Amino acid sequence: MIQNWSQFGRGVFLVNVLGIVYNTKTKKILIGRRENDPYVPELSWQFPGGRPAYDKSLEHYLKLEIKKKTNISVVVKRIVWARALPEKKEFLLIYFYCETAETEAKAGDKFVEVKWIKPVEVKKYFTTSIDPKMMEFLKKL
Repeated sequence: MIQNWSQFGRGVFLVNVLGIVYNTKTKKILIGRRENDPYVPELSWQFPGGRPAYDKSLEHYLKLEIKKKTNISVVVKRIVWARALPEKKEFLLIYFYCETAETEAKAGDKFVEVKWIKPVEVKKYFTTSIDPKMMEFLKKL
């Protein structure tokens, strides 16, 4: 049955899980660039991740999406933050802190480019909003 979600004034979201992939050797985080995003046109660079399915854990799908988009395997450590995307309020983003020792990332799936950056450099790349609490977390990495 297809639900008419517009009837709800609040509380219905499209969930996306995103990984703050931290390289324990280089002390950098991994970001990926998309082009022509059909849902958030202003989106370019982002943390890797995607939409989970219903049959397994959020962490399972996060690891799967990160592998598809970057060719990197990660260990999911914990949830860091969740928020609705101000540019598209029906998108609920759940950010997980992940670690890896791998350095050879390769763009795949919907990414056209991937890059390791210092955590404090994220504002130089992102074209969508970054929550101040997220920036505080990144500064501590």
